[in-house]
Amino acid sequence: MAVVSSVLVPYASYLRVYEPLAAFPEPERGHWQRYAERGRTPGAQDELRRALADLVPTPPVPVPVHESGDAFVAEVDGVVCVCPWRTRLRGWQALEGLAGQFPEPVLDALLPPVVRRQAEADYEHWRERNPDARPWILTSVWHIPVSWFTVFSDEEREYAPGEGATAPVLRYRTPMVQARRRLARALRTLRDHIDEGPLTEGLVDVGRWLEEFHPRSLVELDYGGLVHALSRDSLEADRSAADVAEGIAALRAGDDTGAEEAYGRFTERWRAVKERRMAN
Repeated sequence: MAVVSSVLVPYASYLRVYEPLAAFPEPERGHWQRYAERGRTPGAQDELRRALADLVPTPPVPVPVHESGDAFVAEVDGVVCVCPWRTRLRGWQALEGLAGQFPEPVLDALLPPVVRRQAEADYEHWRERNPDARPWILTSVWHIPVSWFTVFSDEEREYAPGEGATAPVLRYRTPMVQARRRLARALRTLRDHIDEGPLTEGLVDVGRWLEEFHPRSLVELDYGGLVHALSRDSLEADRSAADVAEGIAALRAGDDTGAEEAYGRFTERWRAVKERRMAN
């Protein structure tokens, strides 16, 4: 367990929604109220350690047997908001995407077929009883999608370089109302100037997800473990939200050259990060 607990956060970023307590029905609301009052909320690395600990046994446990009762907590204008981990649900959803990421022999070595089949059956049974369930956290490995940045402005960027053993932190936070407004405007601009494709599809997917939450929620983009894949200079210079906003504004103004330059800066930055995935 000592080895597991020393592992750094993986190269993953997170898009989170913190909902006010009023958005939760009882008895869940009471649970989160008491949870927030305790004031000892664990962090993202604690969730990772617990998940990695489940992969140590033989056979591994790819999805927790019980749903997590933990959450991230934030205060927004004096209102307590929580972002439930829902680790079990997210584990099932992550398993669904594994098939396209690894060759089958590698996947079989990581998670034996019998383990995956059981997890799939459990998820199908669970979904029959919880058809409307959705996660409060989206995860992206080795990059951050363009669609995530469209809901933030550069002024909402928060960067702490970290000192000693403390890791850097780079994140954005914005009210749900602003997030929806910016995303809708970006989607309208893209549809007016380019063909439907991955960019517009990504915005539609994020927009549908955001519509599931309370209008007084807080939306957060956390670079998470990606801070370990970027140098300090790169983190300090990263203005991805500004690049995306500039590109959309240029497109809206009919400045195709300006849009291409802004998008080029963004794609080059994140291409360099994704290429490190295959590096020794």
